[in-house]
Amino acid sequence: MAGRVYAITGAFGALGSAVAKAAHAQGARLALIDFAKQAPQGLPTGDDVLVLGGVDLTDADQAAAAIDAVADRFGGLDALINIAGGFSWEKHEGGDGRTWHRLFLMNVQTASNASRAAIPHLKRSAAGRIVNVGANAALKAALGMGPYAASKAGVHSLTQALAEELKADGVTVNAVLPSIIDTPANRADMPNSDFAAWVAPADLAAVMLFLASEQARAVIGALVPVTGRV
Repeated sequence: MAGRVYAITGAFGALGSAVAKAAHAQGARLALIDFAKQAPQGLPTGDDVLVLGGVDLTDADQAAAAIDAVADRFGGLDALINIAGGFSWEKHEGGDGRTWHRLFLMNVQTASNASRAAIPHLKRSAAGRIVNVGANAALKAALGMGPYAASKAGVHSLTQALAEELKADGVTVNAVLPSIIDTPANRADMPNSDFAAWVAPADLAAVMLFLASEQARAVIGALVPVTGRV
């Protein structure tokens, strides 16, 4: 992956940071895009890293400006990794209907806007890639998971539709479907869980970077479960 250009949305979070570090270690040039304005300590730095904070990817114009800035900086784009998103647990009875709209924007619209902006650049790559983050929980929604699961199911459908749309152009689109990712936030929310059964961010990053690599040319429209021992 040396020299390839990767745009990572949600790059300041636990999974985004893991993907960024792994890709940078393998020689990729990176654009780290996030809604947060300030990048956390520990992310890759240097001339081969572009940091774009304060980008609202639910806004199509901001998404387009960010992706174009990446292509301008590095002379193109080879892979878009859509990690930006959000989560809420909420039962339907007594819940807030705005949660559904908010999670659709955070999980589906961000990926849609970033992908639409990236497509012209990815078509010019020798091996254009889009990798999305769905959710294993979207395959069968559990109690309180309605809005989140529905939004992630939208990511699954977006992935499959884009894969069909772009396969003739040599651009592949796939998604990973994690269970519970082992992050500090999830540990704080579920302190009595077996953390060892969860998916380590580095392990999920490895699968995502394979799907973003030139070697994954034959994987098209896949929804890949990465569930650990959950």
